[in-house]
Amino acid sequence: MEYLPNVIFVLVLAGAIGLFAKNVGKLRRNIFLGQKVDRSDQKSERWKMMGLVALGQTKMVVRPIAGFLHIIVYLGFIIINIEVLEIVLDGILGTHRLFAFLGGVYDFLIGSFEILAFLVVVSVVVFWLRRNSLKLARFVKPEMKGWPKNDANLILYIEVVLMGLFLTMNAADYQLQQMGSEHYVEAGSFPISSFIAQGLAGWSESSLILLERACWWLHIIGILSFLNYLYYSKHLHIILAFPNTWYAKLQPAGEINNLESVTQEVKMMMDPSADPFAAPAEDSGADVDDPGTFGAKDVQDLNWVQLMNAYTCTECGRCTSECPANQTGKLLSPRKIMMDTRDRLEEVGKVLDANKGEWKDDGKNLLDDYITREELWACTTCNACTQACPIGIDPLSIIVDMRRYLVMEESAAPNDLNVMMGNVENNGAPWPFNQMDRLNWANES
Repeated sequence: MEYLPNVIFVLVLAGAIGLFAKNVGKLRRNIFLGQKVDRSDQKSERWKMMGLVALGQTKMVVRPIAGFLHIIVYLGFIIINIEVLEIVLDGILGTHRLFAFLGGVYDFLIGSFEILAFLVVVSVVVFWLRRNSLKLARFVKPEMKGWPKNDANLILYIEVVLMGLFLTMNAADYQLQQMGSEHYVEAGSFPISSFIAQGLAGWSESSLILLERACWWLHIIGILSFLNYLYYSKHLHIILAFPNTWYAKLQPAGEINNLESVTQEVKMMMDPSADPFAAPAEDSGADVDDPGTFGAKDVQDLNWVQLMNAYTCTECGRCTSECPANQTGKLLSPRKIMMDTRDRLEEVGKVLDANKGEWKDDGKNLLDDYITREELWACTTCNACTQACPIGIDPLSIIVDMRRYLVMEESAAPNDLNVMMGNVENNGAPWPFNQMDRLNWANES
């Protein structure tokens, strides 16, 4: 019976890690349903990007208030994980405050954790007020109704509860240390929980032990539960922000990639020695270049970095608030583009799960069933959304690929665009004038 709590803890820990590994496997499978793309170039620039944007939070502080508060929560999450490490080891080994031998360093760490925990609670309260009382415009857009709003609030509630359990656990521990209770050696500094401990002054030793143990168990189980909740939450960016920034596009924001198959076709057209009517050399053993689908109709047509972008989206709405089309009342919301892509990808994953990994057409597509054509054509391709994203997500690339599908596979461009492309083809310019008449205006008196 002495080791029963340790056995239970190990089983709980193993179960949580196993479920997390299963979710990671599903996440990886879904992301790599996308087309291949090589983002292994300029490694030094990529490490720099990840360090500055994901770790350094440089794009968060563009909006100082939200950025500063986010950094507090971020630091709290990172640093308090050191405390979680001690809790996990204590649970496995049956010890209590295993790192207490560090002396003054341990006192400093626990004191820092407590101050950060308190600041996290303050920041979370401000975040909740911004979302629910002030109702900032970017948090009340149509795509934020229902689960997205509930998910954002649930995360805030979880963070308050976890920090509250941590501080209450320390308060009970502090009281037990003052009482000289067995196993509760004097260790740590408690600048915040010592105030909470004043309300526990009249508690008996057994009640304090029960409170401390209950908070200890609830705190660690809450953290393990939160770890597995990440897959279903916008907070998946806690994990994916790092690879997402590393694999981000490094080319100039306004540079749109060309389709290789189209590039080869243009090169052949410009080669006077090429025979455009020559049949592919099928019998020669050479590989025949099959362009496949032009653009993207469904998530499988996008590349895997774009799919990772969708899972990484924080739903902060900075992209949508900067979008000129959205500001003028158009239907387009870059945030919705990413959320729709993620939702469709999850739906595709469920089809694969139901059919043991085999894809069976479910009669749906990202185009039309999730993202409308009106949204796609409202985009001005200004790249404001990509520039605004604090973790390097590129909604524009998805919009452009879906437009390509409409133009090149369905010939479904808006009439004005079709007229312009016809003029380019016939007149060599977007204007409806013959090349010979283009300068007639200069001769007019």
